[in-house]
Parts: sequence; structure tokens; C-alpha cells
Amino acid sequence: MTETKSPGDKTLSVSKTLTLKRPSESGVVRQSFSHGRSKAVVVEKVKRRTGPGEAGGQSGSAPAPAKPASVTTPLSTKPRVGGPPASPSAGTRPSGVVLRTLTDDERDARTQALQEARVREADERRAAVEEARRRIEREAKERVEREAAEARKREEEARRALEDEARRKAEQEARKRFGEEEAARRAAGAPAQASSASQSPSSRPPYRSGGPGSGPRPAGAGPRPAGAGGPRSSGPGGGAPRPGGAGAPAMARPGGAAAPGRPGAPGGEEEEARRARRPSGGGPAKPVIPPKAPKATPGEEKRRGRLTVVTAYQEGEQRERSVAAFRRRVQRMTGQRQSETKEKISREVTIPETITIQDLANRMSERAVDVIRMLMRQGQMMKINDVIDADTAQLIAEELGHTVKRVAEADVEEGLFDTPDDPEALQPRPPVVTIMGHVDHGKTSLLDAIRHTHVVAGEAGGITQHIGAYQVTAPSGGRVTFIDTPGHAAFTAMRARGAKVTDVVVLVVAADDGVMPQTIEAINHAKAAKVPLIVAINKIDKPDAKPERVRTELLQHSIVVESMGGDTLEVEVSAKQKLNLDKLLEAVALQAEVLDLKSNPARPAEGTVIEGKLDRGRGPVATVLVQRGTLKVGDIVVAGAEWGRVRALVADTGVQVDTAGPSLPVEVLGFNGTPEAGDRLAVVENEARAREVADYRSRQRRDKAAAKITGRGSLAEMMKELKAGAGRKEFTLLVKADVQGSLEAIVGSLDKLGTDEVMARVVHSGVGGISESDVTLAAASGAAIIGFNVRAHKEAREAAERSGIEIRYYNIIYDLVDDVKQAMSGLLPPTVREIMLGNALVLEVFNITKVGKIAGCRVTDGTVERGAHVRLIRDNVVIHEGKLSQLKRFKDDAKEVLAGQECGMSFENYQDMRAGDVIECYRVETVKRSL
Repeated sequence: MTETKSPGDKTLSVSKTLTLKRPSESGVVRQSFSHGRSKAVVVEKVKRRTGPGEAGGQSGSAPAPAKPASVTTPLSTKPRVGGPPASPSAGTRPSGVVLRTLTDDERDARTQALQEARVREADERRAAVEEARRRIEREAKERVEREAAEARKREEEARRALEDEARRKAEQEARKRFGEEEAARRAAGAPAQASSASQSPSSRPPYRSGGPGSGPRPAGAGPRPAGAGGPRSSGPGGGAPRPGGAGAPAMARPGGAAAPGRPGAPGGEEEEARRARRPSGGGPAKPVIPPKAPKATPGEEKRRGRLTVVTAYQEGEQRERSVAAFRRRVQRMTGQRQSETKEKISREVTIPETITIQDLANRMSERAVDVIRMLMRQGQMMKINDVIDADTAQLIAEELGHTVKRVAEADVEEGLFDTPDDPEALQPRPPVVTIMGHVDHGKTSLLDAIRHTHVVAGEAGGITQHIGAYQVTAPSGGRVTFIDTPGHAAFTAMRARGAKVTDVVVLVVAADDGVMPQTIEAINHAKAAKVPLIVAINKIDKPDAKPERVRTELLQHSIVVESMGGDTLEVEVSAKQKLNLDKLLEAVALQAEVLDLKSNPARPAEGTVIEGKLDRGRGPVATVLVQRGTLKVGDIVVAGAEWGRVRALVADTGVQVDTAGPSLPVEVLGFNGTPEAGDRLAVVENEARAREVADYRSRQRRDKAAAKITGRGSLAEMMKELKAGAGRKEFTLLVKADVQGSLEAIVGSLDKLGTDEVMARVVHSGVGGISESDVTLAAASGAAIIGFNVRAHKEAREAAERSGIEIRYYNIIYDLVDDVKQAMSGLLPPTVREIMLGNALVLEVFNITKVGKIAGCRVTDGTVERGAHVRLIRDNVVIHEGKLSQLKRFKDDAKEVLAGQECGMSFENYQDMRAGDVIECYRVETVKRSL
């Protein structure tokens, strides 16, 4: 073919072929292999471009797409001469079609397509390079892992080969011992095997390999001698190795045949080839029947691996790597990082007085077994819950490298009380005045006159038996807080509490009575509390009032009033006539001004419990005198062994208030139990702190009570107490009172009534009404129930009637103490006294039938009475004591015989009387004792 260059020829010749690369998509597919291995493979998918004619017959101005790179059509191909023009889809055949000139738009579109193709090709090339790099790294990592797995496999195969070699040697030894019996048995079975082999030549191997240095052995030969080397066939197949025998394969293949090329393997590829080449009987070669798979030995089954969930579900499938193997691999790879020793952390360990081993180990972040091991080294065998002392715990903590901070159990109370105040925040506060004195000297009447109330009218017996707190307004406008204390001798502790919480003590002395025992006690309490004293001489309106006598008697107790040149203020007052009450308040204000009393109201409150009681409707109620700070509703407070949240504050007038400032007495509601009188009250930050303090105080109280009951001390002291109380009788009581102060006074008075022969034992005491549980306790302990200003509940009364328990009610402490004293006196044994009547001398002894011996006597002194007690004295020795049964004067019975007269006497149950004995006659009287 020649190329036409005439101007009329429209054939376009291009020296360079223009092609476009077919677009493709690439992805990554994870390919799985045996033994749990996998490999990521990059897969590319080539998209097929569609021409304009294929896209639904649409035609436009867009240029035709380029052909794939695999099929290129050069534009310089000439058309065939004399033939029809070639079609555009004729492949590489020359085309005679004259192409039109491309327009500018088509040329731009084609150029843009080429540029986009180049950019896409560059991106794909970069992605392929990156993927190839990652694939190389992945393959290198997999190659390392595969080599490691192959190395482990080779080690396992070598180990199994050694085991098989040892097993083979052991079997050879066994054959040498029992070879004769085996040879005989095989000789007997050889003809049968030969005949069966001749009948089915294809079922047996033509030759058997012998030992080293021996040629091929015919199958029909005789029996093989014992101990001969080399493998031999067993069973009708002949080609399968005998499991466990000599020459058994080192490792069984999955199909059951031995691995070829391994030393000692029976048959192999060469043996199979020989079997295939040697035909039987000159005929064509028969196919060799593969040997049957031998039964796996127990050892081989064990080597297959453990029975797991994977092997159970995928039995017969390819084995995969187990989770445990993967963990071992990760552990081997990260073993060096895990073996790095961690730096020991030293901690500050807080150690109380006693601590358990478990708690100590937790605070040190150590194992408890290490602590126990250290104690065992010191010779102490302990368990994890045993308690050790602080010294032992400190030694263990320091030996383990920790620092120790010793704390005491009492440290929970640190910071509750007596925290210093800022001097700039202090403000003046009302004074607290305690009125003290002897009973019936007019203390409550004086306070009623100041407060314009009638408290004394409500007191049982006209005496004060409760401590009260009130706040009044003085004529000068200032406020004064008064604390009224009882004057009875039993309320000593109550007076002591009043003196401790007070700023000024007003000593009330009756002008017509003078200084009495409780007056002296009040003076001593004021001196012990180191508070100033103001003497109020009361009842000056009485005709027999002698104020000068009071001033003179006070001098005996180092109290010198101002009128006698001393520094103690005194005021003559009359509570009944309300005389000089303003002077008394002025004296109190003057003393308070001298003391300069100040407090900080803007701090948590602190105070003292004046009285505590249990109200059936309101629950535990405590009368508190706030001394520092301000007490608010909602505060969490602790008082003694009780704690609670303040629910309400009630003033002395009965009005509820939201806050209580310094020197203000209020009733506090919200405690979980009744606090004891005298307990200090403090506001804490949270309930956890309140519980901690209350628990500590309750434990302390229980320990003290247990020590008091059990009488802890030396052995000599315990024996002494047992000896002293061996013959002592107890009067058991159960006491319930309305308030803590009265209960304390009653229990103290009952304790003072005891003697060496009888004592009062209070099995239970508390505040509030008598409940059914109290009756049950009294019935169990055989106690009598005493209620002071309280009554029994309905259920308790019914239970007491059923049990026969006596309940006695009192509202005056005098009556209560007197009745208990009288009841205790009944337990005392009466006093026995002898009253001498007279003496008689035995003159003669007469023996009378059916009567017995009668002593004829003469009364020498006094009188002798019938039925009196007598003593028979012989040679100044008492030989008999008894009663006089008969007394006769002549033949008649006589009631008594006077001195100088003769009579006849007979004794009860005694006949040994002689002349010259002396009879002493006396009378016995019993006298009732009292405490």
C-alpha cells in the first residue's frame, strides 16, 4: 500500500499514537491462610468507558473518548485499495475515512481530559507506591513471624523425633526379651499370610525394605527374625507403617501416610514408584492402593492440641491460632517492657491507737499477706482481722518504707471547743447569774419577783427540784440571764453545774435562818468556779429577821461584805414585799461591767446543756445556755454522746426563735437521744463529724460503765470487794424521772443509803415515761419501779398488773428517799437481845414414870418463868441450851417462881441433869433495825 499525497486526498497522517488510560478503582482485600495467618491484597477494578453511540444513542459536540490502552489504532494507517472502507471498530485495520478537523472547543476539552488523566495517573502512582511500601513492611513482619513459627515447628519436630527414637529403642529392647515368642507366632502365621498374598497380589507390597545393608526382601519370604532393623508393614494393606513400632514415622501426616524423605520412614516416593513400575503377572500396571490411615496413638492425639470450643465446632477444618497462643505471642513481644521494676511509692500512713492488719495494709497500699509475713518473722502468728497496737504498726510501716503519723482516738474532739476569737469581732453580752442557797430560803420566790411570774406556785411541795434558766430585762435596759438551782442536799451536782456556767453567783440567805449547810456548799461551789459573789439577805420583812447575824456567820467562811469593810456586795431584799429588787439588779449590772463580758456572735455556737428531758410529743429536749457564737435552726450539733440537727429553738417564754445568741437559754429540739445535763454543746460542719464524735464518746461511756460493773483492778482489790459484798443484800430498783438533773440527784441519794449489809442497786435509770420494756426489765431482775414526776403508759400498767410489779410515783424527793430507806431497812436482820430472869440450883433429880426426869430446884436469884430459855451449867461450863417445858410448884403448874422458893423443872428433849447443876433462865427479844 502506498501513501497518497495528492491535495484531493483527505487522509490524515499522525506520527504519534494518542491514547487514554482506562480508569480503575483499587481496594484492599484481607486473604486468610492456614494456622490463623492472613494477608492484605490490593485489587484493582478497571471500569469500561462507553462511547457516545453506546450511551443511549446520544450525539453531541463532545469529542469521542479515547480507546483503551490495550487497543490502539494508529491514525496513519492507510486504507485498503479496491476494497470497502474499514469501520471505526475494525481494530488495527487501516481506515479510509477522512477525519474532520477538531474544533477549538473539542481541542480544549481533549486537552483538559489529558491533563486530568495525567493528574489522576500521578495520584494513582503515588498511592500504588505507598501501598507497595506498606505491603513490603507487612510482608517483612509476616516473614519474621513465619520464620519464628517455622523455628518453633522445627524444634517441636526434633523433640518428637527424639521421643520416637527413644520409643523405638525401648521397643527393640522389648523385642530382644520376647523375640522368641514373637518369632514362633510369626512362623505359625507365615503360611496363611503367603496364601492370602498370592490370592490378592495387589493388596500387598512386592518388597519390604530390610535393615541397613540388606537388599529388597520379597514379600513371600519367611518370617523376619526378631530385632531386625527397618520398618515393616502390618495389616492387609502392607504399606501403612505400624504405629508405635520400630521405624514408625516421626510425625504423622494429615492423610495418615508418613512424611517422605524422612529417615526411617517406610516406603516413600521411591517405594511407591517401584510398586507402580512392577506389574503383577506380566499384565498392565495396576494402580497402587494407598495404605489405610493408621489409628492414632494416644500420644499423637495429645499432640494435636487441647479440646477447645474452636476445635469442637471446627472439627475437621484447618487449625487456627488460639486466643491463648495470641496472648503468649503478645507477652513474648512485650515481656521486656513488663519486666521493668516499678518505683516504690512512699506514703504517709495515719496510725491510730489500735488498727487491724487489713486496715493497715490498705492504708499502705501493700498486700496484707506481706504484713502477716513480717509479723511471722517476729514470732507473732496473726490473721488478717486481728488487731495490733500502734507501736507494732509503726515498725511495720517504717520497715516497708512509709512515714508514720500517730494519732489518738481522742483527736476527733480537736477543734470543737475553745477556739480563739478575733478581738475585733467581740461584742458585749448579757451576764449569766446563778441564784444559789439553802432550801426554803426564797431563791425561786426572789426570781419570781424579778420576773413577775409565779414559778414557785407550780413546784411540788413548795420546793424547787429542777434547774431553770430565764432571761429578764433590768430597769437600766440591759438583759440579765438567771439560772435557778434547787437547794436540796441531793442536788449538789446541779448546783455545781450552775456555778460552772455562770458569771456571777447570787447567794440567797434567809435573815431569820442564817447560814445553813447548803449555803456553805454554795459558797464552796462559787470559790471552785472562781466567780464573784453577791449576797442577797432575804426575808428582811419578818419580825425575827437578823441581817447582822447573817453577816457575822459569813465571816466564818471567809466572806466579808462591804458594810464590814470587805469586797463582797450585799443587798437586803424581800421577795414577798418586793423590796430592794432594783438595788440587786444594779449590783449585778455593776459586777458585770467590772467583768467586761464580751463574745463573738458571728461564729459557730458553743454552749452547755443545763437540763435534758424526753417529751412524748416533741422527743428529746435539751435546755442549752449558749455561751459563744449564735445557734441557728438547721445547725448540726453534738452534745455528749448524742447528736442531731436543730429542728426548733424555744425561748424561756415559750416563743419559737430562729437564732439564739450568747447568754441566751433556749430549748433545743432535734437530738437523736436525750443528752445528759452538764454536757457541752458544739456545732460541727457535717453529719459525718457529728457521728464520729458521738460514737467516740459513747464508746468511752460504755468502757467506763463496764469498768465500774466488772470492778477492773488488781486481783487483791477484786477479792476484797467479793469478800465485803458476800453477805450484802441488794434492794433492786428501776428509776424513771422527768429530767436528767432530777434523775442524777435521785440516783446519787440512793447510792448514799447503802451500808455494809444492804444497798440499793439501780438496774436502769432514764428520763421519760415508764414503758412496757421497763416493766419487762423490772420483772426479769425482780426490781421495783419508781417514777419521779412521770407516769406509766397504758401498756406498761397492764403489763405491771400481769407481772405483779409494783410501780410507785413520787413528786417530792424527800418522800422518795424516805420510802426507799424504809424498804431497805426491812432487809436488815433484826437485832437479838437477851434479858436475864434468874438462876436456880438443882437439889435433887427425880425419875417419874412416863414423864422422865424432874429436877428439884431452888430459885437463888430473880425469877424463873415457864417457857423461857434456859442454860444448864455444870462446873461453870454450859452443857445445854434449850427451853423450860414444865414448871411446877408442889403439884400445880406455875407460871413463874420467885427467888427463895423451890420448884420442879423439866427441859425439852434433855434428861441429863445432876444435883449441883445451875440453871440460868433468860428471855430473848428481837429489835427491828433501820438505816
